[in-house]
Amino acid sequence: MEQREMTITTEHLNRAFISTRALLDAVQPDQLGVPTPCASWDVRGLINHFVGSARWGAAAIVGDDVAEGEVVAGDFRARYDDSMHAALAAFGSAGALETTVLLPFGEVTGADLMGMVTGDQFTHGWDLARALGHPTDLDPELAEALLVMAKGKIREESRGPNGVAPFGPVVTPIAGASAADRLAAFLGRSM
Repeated sequence: MEQREMTITTEHLNRAFISTRALLDAVQPDQLGVPTPCASWDVRGLINHFVGSARWGAAAIVGDDVAEGEVVAGDFRARYDDSMHAALAAFGSAGALETTVLLPFGEVTGADLMGMVTGDQFTHGWDLARALGHPTDLDPELAEALLVMAKGKIREESRGPNGVAPFGPVVTPIAGASAADRLAAFLGRSM
């Protein structure tokens, strides 16, 4: 089957943020140590990652550096809101999607970077939903768009063990799996 190209927009990014932000509201303090589908992170580490990745994406687009830090120690919902607004403003600025951004693994366009941040936010929202025992049928239309994007961009050399490679081996989703579950399986998440 021919793979069609998917263009991720700032609307997709906003929807990914909204989806994940809704799950943050459900996190209770006693759940911060709960394991997630990402073996390297518990809920605390996962939240730190996706707050940090939104901040990192915004900073990369505007040419700033971002200091790493613990965000769960304070009001992580407010920090997520701040990072979400910064990313949306940065990627929505004139020329941002056409610019070339130098990342540790090479040069990408602003549009490609926004696609990475969108996928990261949405997929880690799925991870959070799984960790908390919430339904994972998140924004089916967005999940389908991100699955098309992932199938067009992720190469086999990007797959390997958790903590070593960005993506795990493809997992076969269960019959009738939601779009978000199929995306997670393609990215190597166990069902």
